[in-house]
Amino acid sequence: MAGTKAGAKKAAITNKTRHGADFYARIGRKGGKIGTTGGFYANRELARTAGAKGGRISRRGPAKKVTK
Repeated sequence: MAGTKAGAKKAAITNKTRHGADFYARIGRKGGKIGTTGGFYANRELARTAGAKGGRISRRGPAKKVTK
């Protein structure tokens, strides 16, 4: 049952009974504290340029064949 929705539900129940009801909150908190990058929130200009690049890519049409 590994890798299925039913298996995931069973694993979640097992984790919560063994480690407490706040198991997933605790491991999420640990991961959040470890992060040091800050993401786009820390650098607004980086977010702006990345968004502009993504917008240009998504608006492009299909590739055109060059004939000589």
